[in-house]
Amino acid sequence: MIKPTPNPPKPVTQKPGTMFIIAPDIDTETLLAHACESLASASVMASDFAGFLQGSQRNTMLGIAQVIMLGELAVNRALDNLDPQD
Repeated sequence: MIKPTPNPPKPVTQKPGTMFIIAPDIDTETLLAHACESLASASVMASDFAGFLQGSQRNTMLGIAQVIMLGELAVNRALDNLDPQD
């Protein structure tokens, strides 16, 4: 009997690249602190870049900056939860 469709391709398992890898022994607080700094930098870059744009492109970039800022706030809250300053 002839099949009307071919067999699906076999899934290829890929080993993740190790060019950019985070050391597995780094603690959560350190990871969150670095994420917070990266998000703060991205927020500044997006806001600065938005200053060079006009119209809908500016609005889009400001929206991206706001999403970055919300991520930064979430990471800061996670850091506060790990080490409350009572």
